[in-house]
Order: sequence, then C-alpha cells, then structure tokens
Amino acid sequence: MNPPRFPRGLYGVTPDWADTDRLLTAIEQAHAGGMTALQWRRKLGAPADLRAQARAVRDLCLRLGLVLIINDDWRLAADLDADGAHLGRDDGAVAQARLALGSDKLIGCSCYDQPELAARRLREDADYIAFGALYPSGVKPDAVRATLDHVRAGRALTEAPTAGGTRRAAVVAIGGITPDNAAPVIQAGADSIAVISALFDAPDIHAAARRCADLFDTGASRS
Repeated sequence: MNPPRFPRGLYGVTPDWADTDRLLTAIEQAHAGGMTALQWRRKLGAPADLRAQARAVRDLCLRLGLVLIINDDWRLAADLDADGAHLGRDDGAVAQARLALGSDKLIGCSCYDQPELAARRLREDADYIAFGALYPSGVKPDAVRATLDHVRAGRALTEAPTAGGTRRAAVVAIGGITPDNAAPVIQAGADSIAVISALFDAPDIHAAARRCADLFDTGASRS
C-alpha cells in the first residue's frame, strides 16, 4: 500500500495560548512523546503578536525537524516558509494556496462529514483530507459531526486506482479525540489523529503524546 504524503501518527493542534514560552515548552514535550506534525492554530490576538508567535513556533519546529502546518492562512505559511497550510471551507482554493506555497509543500483540507468534498479536494491535489468532529469537541462544541464511516470512505478515496502516484493523500481525523477513544478511528483508516485538548491540556503532555503515538504501532492500526 502506498504510504501517505502527510506524516502518519499524532498531529498536534495548538491551543489558543498567548503565552509563547508555555506553548513552545508544550510543543517540545509533545514532540518528545512522538508527535509527528503540528498545526499552529490561533484565533485571538493582535496581528503582530500572532505573527511573532507563529515565527517562534516555526523556528522551534525547524530545530526539532517537526512538520509545521499553518491553520487557515496560506499567505502566512508562505511568508514563514512553513511546511504547509490547512484550509477550511472559507480559506481559499487549493490551487491558489499551491501556487503560493509551491509543489513541495503540504496542503490539508477540512472535509467535515462530506466525502464528496473530500473527493473534490483530492482532485485538486490536497495532501490530506480531514474529517470531523468524530467525537464531541470542547474546542468546537457546535462542529459538524462525522462518523467512522466517513473516515472509511475517505480512506477508500485515497486508495482508489485513480488517485495515482507513489504516495497517496492522507486521511486525518479530528474532534474530541483522546488516547482512550482514538483506536477505532485509526482502525477505520485514519493515517493521523489531530488532537488539541487531550494533548496540550493533559497533566503530562509527553505521556499523552506517547499514548497517542503508540496506537499507531499496535493493533489499533490498519496499515
């Protein structure tokens, strides 16, 4: 089976913390526990403060060799020379982001509970398609709910003969995922689990990351 283009495993998504030092320490702990990719996601704050934090996170990820995705803002991702950008429904077209970022960068897309949207994003050459929320989410309590069947459908889309290439697009699952409920999501075909609260709000971030990462090395994984 072709390996995914996006790193397999734990995909940490940053909480909306203004304290950059605290965030950098948490990222280091999660990385040490096995986190393979990070999405910088921050909604609140002055533009200059947001950019300064994003740059600090970028510098740390470069030092750690950790894949960094910028949420929503492909322009910022291009300016920072991050590894890629994550696009929601209203964050612009994949083609526009690809033109700015280049062919070697990663572009992920929210697909909610819509395999048909995922199929469209795959035709546009997204590097991963994300389904969720799989479980009730404290970060987005009103988020659309996806199911394991949506994850399975997404995995089938990425493995279709028409997908082509030596590396396929990945399937990411997000929303309320914890070390305790992630195994069925991985078994359904998720290449990566995106985790915010259960990782960064955990009493021991390193241990929480390790528990998530270990699921990809056990019987929980289908690939």
